[in-house]
Formats: sequence, C-alpha cells, structure tokens
Amino acid sequence: MIRTIEWTEDGVQMIDQRLLPTEETYNTYKTVEEVAEAIRALVIRGAPAIGIATAMGIALGVNNLSTREGLEAEFKRICETLERTRPTARNLFWAVERMSEVLEANKHKSLEEIQKALTGEALRMHQEDIEINRRMGEFGQQLLPDQSTVLTHCNAGALATAGYGTALGVIRAAVENGKAVQVFADETRPFLQGARLTAWEMVKEGIPCTLITDNMSGYFMKAGRIQAVVVGADRIAANGDVANKIGTYTVAVLAKEHGIPFYVAAPLSTIDLKTPTGAEIPIEQRDPAEVTKIGGRIMAPATVGVENPAFDVTPNRLVAAIITEAGVARAPFVESLQELYDKAGESDDRSGD
Repeated sequence: MIRTIEWTEDGVQMIDQRLLPTEETYNTYKTVEEVAEAIRALVIRGAPAIGIATAMGIALGVNNLSTREGLEAEFKRICETLERTRPTARNLFWAVERMSEVLEANKHKSLEEIQKALTGEALRMHQEDIEINRRMGEFGQQLLPDQSTVLTHCNAGALATAGYGTALGVIRAAVENGKAVQVFADETRPFLQGARLTAWEMVKEGIPCTLITDNMSGYFMKAGRIQAVVVGADRIAANGDVANKIGTYTVAVLAKEHGIPFYVAAPLSTIDLKTPTGAEIPIEQRDPAEVTKIGGRIMAPATVGVENPAFDVTPNRLVAAIITEAGVARAPFVESLQELYDKAGESDDRSGD
C-alpha cells in the first residue's frame, strides 16, 4: 500500500505529491511550521490525509516543547497555525477538535505524559483511517455493476488518506471482490491531481485506467462509456451538499443529465453536521499561478485576470448516495446522515463495553 504519511522518530514523513508521477520522494518535517507549510503547499492533500497530518503536526509541536509552562497557549498557537492552511477541509478542524479533547483529558498530567497521549492519538487516527476506508470500500463496491467504467474527479485514493482511499477505495474493493471495473480519470485542472495522482495509483496497482481531459466527460457519458461517478469530498454539509475539488459540480450536472449515478465516498469525519448547507462552507482561493502556469511554463498573458477557487459545492439533489464507513446514506440526507452518526455512536459504545 502507498505510504502517504508516517510518524517517525525524526518527524512526520510524507510523500511529496507535487513531484508525482515522475519522482517518488519522501520528505521529513520536524516542526509544526514545516507540517503546516506542507499542507498549504499541497505536499499532502485530500481531506482525510490533511486530518492525519494535522494530528501529527499537533503532536510534533507539543513534543518539541521542553517545559510545561505556557502549554495551553502554545497548544492554541500550534492549532491556529494548522487551521490557517486549508479552510475548506473539514477533517483538519475535526483533527484539531479530537487532539484538543486529548489535551483536556490529560491537562493535569506531566508534559511527558501529555506528549505520549497526543502522539498515541495521532497514531490511532492514522490506523483508524485505513480501517475506515476499507469499510467504506466494502459498502461502496456493492453499488457498482460487475462490469462497469467509473469516472473519478481529482484524487481520492491512498494518496488522499492514510491509505487505501475513499473514492478509489470503492474501486479497489470492487476489484478485490472480482468485479471488472475500469476507471476514467479526468485530469482535474488546474493542479492535475487526476492526471498525476489517480492515474499513477491505478497504473501502480494494475487497475485499467483511461485518462481524459476535464471537458471530455460529457462526451463519454453521452456515448454510454461511463456507468457511475465516484468522488471524494472535503466537507459535506448536514443536508448532503458536497464540497469537493473544483469541477465536481460540473461532473455531477452532466451525470444527472445522462442518468448516471453520482456517488460520494467520505468518512463521517468529513461530514459537518454543524454546517446546515453548502452555502456556509468556506471556499479556499488559491494562487492564480496554478491556473496561468503548467510545469513552470506560462500559459496565459501576464496581465489577464484570474480566479482560482479550489473547490465547488455540489447540491444534494445531484447526489445519488453518500458512502461512509457506517453505511450508505440517501436522500433525505438531513435524516440519513444523522442516522449514520447515531449508528456509529452506538457501535463505539458497544465496543467500549
């Protein structure tokens, strides 16, 4: 399995996704500031992976402290440093909340005990994510025909998680269950996550994959070449509106027009029940140079105006189902997502008895 992020004695190790597919390089980040910059600069991306990186960054920051004096203030600074990196990704804030709860539960203990507790929680979250993705994949693969071609957008594979993947995890699980599934990966401008990352993962695992440009999906849908769309998510509102990589909304509209089911695969940690609709989800705006340059080469006039939102919001009416580790939610999502949360909570209670 692809090693996206690991905790080591020297620091947090991540594969540099900016260099893929031509160069497979692992960097080690030794301070919270370095981890934050890695998240901001897209060394690591994908909501679940960002959550793990955030948890490890918090643990790393506290581990670098030599005294307990001012711990609470420093912990707050560490969290705020990470929170400023990718405002759309729900898992980032989920990780901060979870690590904050660990600090609160251990705040009367020694610095060494607190450091151990935070490190242990980050490692637990890493392992849990892989297990969650596998459960999600098993639920999701049941929705795919035995012979089908699935369109993906952006990268929601092992590289976007601690391992295995969300949308690509559904595809992996279908293949593992003997289904003849092929993948259409659109390139996903402007950062080319589909071309550079999804295609790389599929080729690496021997899953048949065809790369298309973003503006080809309607052509292949109309031709009957695509039977399903499966994407990941960066944040899902309580009503089932889905924030994902820019261009996802376009794919969803095309899928609806052609009667093709549009599925979203995401862990419960990506679902934000405190955000009522997609209208309240903050949309990150990124560097215009990502649009005007490809591989460092200028592709547009120097003085042209540029807009570069990193995400768009797909309204719930276009979503056939949301696949989670607790099961599959369908409309009305306000009810079904809450039911899955309740179900997961009951499962946690039983496992703790």
